[in-house]
Amino acid sequence: MNHAVPRSLIHVDDDPALLRLVSHRLKPHGITVHSINDPTVAVDAVLTRNCRLVLLDIDMPKVNGIELLRQIKQADGGVQAIMLTGIVSLSSAMEAYRVGAEACFFKPLEKIEPLVDAITDTFRKIDRWWETMNRLSQQLRNSRLSSEPVGAS
Repeated sequence: MNHAVPRSLIHVDDDPALLRLVSHRLKPHGITVHSINDPTVAVDAVLTRNCRLVLLDIDMPKVNGIELLRQIKQADGGVQAIMLTGIVSLSSAMEAYRVGAEACFFKPLEKIEPLVDAITDTFRKIDRWWETMNRLSQQLRNSRLSSEPVGAS
């Protein structure tokens, strides 16, 4: 069974123009973007859509992106995140990495390719995780079958 992750992500940012721009720029690369401009609904959206990758702004009203990443990781530690922020500071980038971000990019994005590469690499990581889980499940099934007594149903 192939659990390859669909190439879709949730992008959370309080700037609707940036949400539209990123979605438009990623579409030609085969990446579907579900845009959310209210960070307070992001965790529910990630869980409802069974999303495995989020693209998060850091500086947002109500909930900043680093706190949002903490909440997402607490709800589902397997969700991967990439930060896309206008806050150009070493401390915010380091905090994002400490909380579990895969990468951090700064606005404005001059070129989309580095972001596409990070997204592609993250999807590969997610695919490897699924492959490992599938192999483990198969080994456990085989182990149970080989340990059943003869004549057991």
